[in-house]
Amino acid sequence: MNPDVVGWAASAVLMATLVQQVIKQANDDSAQGVSQWLFAGQIVASIGFIVYSAMVGSIVFVVTNCCILVTAIVGQIITAKKRRSGGAR
Repeated sequence: MNPDVVGWAASAVLMATLVQQVIKQANDDSAQGVSQWLFAGQIVASIGFIVYSAMVGSIVFVVTNCCILVTAIVGQIITAKKRRSGGAR
């Protein structure tokens, strides 16, 4: 079996779970219990993993980490907007 098949399958599962979490967060009226440090750390780590993955030549991980970076940015934006609008206590 081609190792990339395993990598793409794992990437699909990970992205499905992250997208569901972002959707749940977007539909919640508050950002209570959501740490902005989670997203800040995820953004920094994703950038590092993108660079590393590119350096070792793994397109699966470059794409996956780019997608994870997008979910972290979206999560950060949603949390910040909800906190500004008074949704979080």
